[in-house]
Amino acid sequence: MLLGKTVRLERIFNRNTHRTIIVPMDHGVTVGPIDGLIDMREAVNQVAEGGANAVLMHKGLPRCSHRGRGRDVGLIIHLSASTSLSPYPNAKTLVASVEDAIKLGADGVSVHVNLGDETERDMLAHLGDITSKATEWGMPVLAMIYARGPKVQNEFDPAVVAHCARVGTELGADVVKVPYTGDVESFSRVTEACCIPVVIAGGPKVHNDRELIQMAHDAVQAGGAGLSIGRNVFQHAHPSRMVQALHGIVHQDWEVDQAMELLKD
Repeated sequence: MLLGKTVRLERIFNRNTHRTIIVPMDHGVTVGPIDGLIDMREAVNQVAEGGANAVLMHKGLPRCSHRGRGRDVGLIIHLSASTSLSPYPNAKTLVASVEDAIKLGADGVSVHVNLGDETERDMLAHLGDITSKATEWGMPVLAMIYARGPKVQNEFDPAVVAHCARVGTELGADVVKVPYTGDVESFSRVTEACCIPVVIAGGPKVHNDRELIQMAHDAVQAGGAGLSIGRNVFQHAHPSRMVQALHGIVHQDWEVDQAMELLKD
């Protein structure tokens, strides 16, 4: 591995635990300026102070979110996009390049692929092209792989999620992000089939804090390398405290009740 890639990965992953807490903030392209992502400097500051390892956003947002102060946090530039206004919202297209990310001082790039969509072949081609280009520059690639298409009956099915994770691995990603399958045993089968770190997506807004903390705990127990959770963090009433609680789970092997103590009002 190129030294540059190693250095960048160490800005995204904790050097001691080899795990990570990533907070995606790329939602604005998909659904517009939602709660929690209006004041971007404050949004980044909240999660950075809580102990997040990295934030993830589109190429236009670093100019709105760079703080020049406070605790440092890694930066991942998302290269894929689609909007909820499109008749084909699952068809992701490339809107940025590895070179764009380098110019922004990024520590990694990410690409979104929806397996099963009618445009799957284009998204797979994009991922393959990006991993090749990123290898030349020593830039880590996070592949967000989901199963969303006419033939997909259950995107959380362990066999389907394992397929998603394996696609990211085999096409050259350095980290793969997939949905959590719901329990330790089934998610263990997902992580065991990958030789790269597997992080879980946060999914829809959860009903309560314990649900999220339990999911994070179980994913790590199953061999997961951490979390890539957006709304359930930046839309939380206390984003910094939620990240602190997740930090305890991911990096300090806390139990669920121990993390919940931080979230008591």
